[in-house]
Formats: sequence, structure tokens, C-alpha cells
Amino acid sequence: MIEIIFSSLVIMLASLIGVISVWKHMGRLIEQNLHFLVSFSAGVFLFITYKLILEITREAESIQMGLTWILIGVLSVWLIFKFLPSFHHHHDNETEEPKHSPLDARRIIFGDAIHNMGDGLLLVTSFAINSTLGLAATISIFIHEIIQEISEFFVLKQAGYSTKKALLVNFSASATILFGSVGGFFLLKYFKFIEIPLLGLAAGSFLIVVIQDLIPHSIKTSTTKMHIIKHLTWFATGILIMIGLGAISTTH
Repeated sequence: MIEIIFSSLVIMLASLIGVISVWKHMGRLIEQNLHFLVSFSAGVFLFITYKLILEITREAESIQMGLTWILIGVLSVWLIFKFLPSFHHHHDNETEEPKHSPLDARRIIFGDAIHNMGDGLLLVTSFAINSTLGLAATISIFIHEIIQEISEFFVLKQAGYSTKKALLVNFSASATILFGSVGGFFLLKYFKFIEIPLLGLAAGSFLIVVIQDLIPHSIKTSTTKMHIIKHLTWFATGILIMIGLGAISTTH
């Protein structure tokens, strides 16, 4: 139990990767290229959605059942945020007039929170087999989380969050891994029963974020041919990094 909680806390630290933005030169670079970094995030989350869909169809009783849960996830997330009131986020500097983006960061945070619960379940099942597999799962999840969390940080910043608020929200969403790991430890049989619905909600949320928020945002900000090339390059980079990380994790 202690090693599961410790591993969960270590993985949660990945959510603070956005702190790099407070470094003088790095922060300026990020702010100047946020539009393109959102395209990078789109590539990352498109790959995550793909992996979630594969996981659902593999673990469900049938492919049809898996696809049904994905569709339920998409419709549920769409309806939830369709009727939730929208709101704005403001920077700490009151003298600054930030240009707010139409990006709905709530959906990506919702998907991440559900996804993290699934990671908690993965930790429990890995440590249940043996400590070595549990450690390998911890390292793999942590590495993937670094890329995912920095991508979420870019989206939150583009949506108008201050650095402090973005870090706090990311960390709070990351903390849901404890629900999966601690809850899974005591109630694994019942948690496994809701694993597919949870993955469906996460996949649905990420899919909507990519299709309705991130890709349209990149298209809208592509004002020249060079901008289009840069957006596509960052988008492809996000996908390739996640493919590389996936290949590395499967060989260990």
C-alpha cells in the first residue's frame, strides 16, 4: 500500500512541469509560441485518445461494446459542458489585458482527471503482480505524464489562466490518481467494473478537446502559409514524441 501511494505522489509531481515557464527565457519563449504549442498539445492528446480507444476496445467484452462506451463518453462530455456555464480566467497582473481564447480548458481537465484515475488502477494491478512491474509502470506513467501535463499547461495558458492558476489546476486534476490507486487497492473488484466507463469518459473528453478546441484553434491562428507549416510541424512533433515514448515503454 505504501509503495502504491508513494508512486502516485511521484507521478503527481509531473503536473508541476509547467513551473519551467517562470524561468525568464523559457517563459518568454513559451508565451511567444503558445499558438504553436497548442498544436503540439493537439498531437499529444490525439495520440492519447487513440491509445485510450485501443485500450477500451481491448478490455471491453466486445469491440461493439467498447465503441459504445466511447460514444457514450463523447455524448456525456458534450452534454455536461453544453449546459455548464462558461467563464473567463484572468491573469494575476491586473494591468494586463489578456486576449482570452475560446478554448474550453475545463474539458481537458475533466478528461485528465478521469484518465488519472485509470492510471491509479494500473498502478494497483501492476504492484499486485510484483514490485518490479509496479516500478516499471510508475516510471512509464511518470514519463508520459510529463509530456501530457506540459501540453495541458500550454492549453490552460492559451485559455487565459495565469501560471499559478494553471499549475494549481493541473496538480488538482493529477491528484485524482489517488482515487484510482487507493480506491483500487481496497475495492479493486468494483473499480475494475467501472474501468471501461471511466476510459470512455476520458476518451470522449480528449476527443472533443482535440476536434472542437485544439485543431480549430490552430486553423484559426494559421494566418500565413508559414504559420500552417509551423502548426503542422508542432502537431506532428507531439504525435511522434508520444509514439516514441510508447515504443520505449513497451520494450521495458
